[in-house]
Amino acid sequence: MIPRDLAIAIMIGLAVFVLAAMFFAWRRRLRRDSGLAAPLGVPEHAEVLDRREVLYVSTTRHEQPLERLAVRPLTYRARGEAAITDRGLALCLDGAPTVFLGASRLIGVDRATVTIDRVVEPGGLVRVSWNADDGTPVDSYLRLTDGDPQNFIAELQRLVPATDDTAADDTGATS
Repeated sequence: MIPRDLAIAIMIGLAVFVLAAMFFAWRRRLRRDSGLAAPLGVPEHAEVLDRREVLYVSTTRHEQPLERLAVRPLTYRARGEAAITDRGLALCLDGAPTVFLGASRLIGVDRATVTIDRVVEPGGLVRVSWNADDGTPVDSYLRLTDGDPQNFIAELQRLVPATDDTAADDTGATS
């Protein structure tokens, strides 16, 4: 039988080891993603079309909702506001500079249910796919604090540039 003091010391040592491993893993992720950055600042004379209170959840690799990226300044979860303008999406998150995803950076906008650290009702998250400063495609997840996000998503989808595939679909052409 292990003495009680030894058992307590082992448990404390194990807890310290786990916390240190988490700390060093997060530091390694920050170093790995140090080259990724989101564009900052809203262009002058951008007209606001819609504004919503949001919870920013995470940014992940494109089409990989469980692979978190530490994109500056979207590294941590935050409350804030998302403003759709005639030129793109502005994310004004508490404690961070305003991120502006111009229409030319947007890849797509749709609904999602799962991302790292968050599972919600079906379609409860808004997934915004965009290109980071170095051209890496990423997905950012937002949760609107009020109401159904359908109108918000529709407004954002109007800003997404048409690709060759979507242009062919709109004209009725077949491949």
